[in-house]
Amino acid sequence: MDKKTEEFYIRLRDELQTTSAWPSDYLYKFIVPTDAGKIRQVEDAFDNLGAVITTHKSKNGNYTSVSVNVTMKNPDAVIEKYIAVSTIEGIISL
Repeated sequence: MDKKTEEFYIRLRDELQTTSAWPSDYLYKFIVPTDAGKIRQVEDAFDNLGAVITTHKSKNGNYTSVSVNVTMKNPDAVIEKYIAVSTIEGIISL
């Protein structure tokens, strides 16, 4: 992980720690190229967590937004999921 990314996650952890009581519901939002395999990878990352996952294709169908609403136990668990999906080619975390 590069220094800039590491600093981002440190700031995110601090912000989540001070703005939420844990465990807490957390809404992840991702943009992925419209590819069933890539969308499935995002869904699989949240498998067995009781997540509510919704998808919506872009106007031209090239991209799909994936929203994941899930209860996470702490800020570190939130960040772990961001890191887990970061290996999916073309994914953008919002």
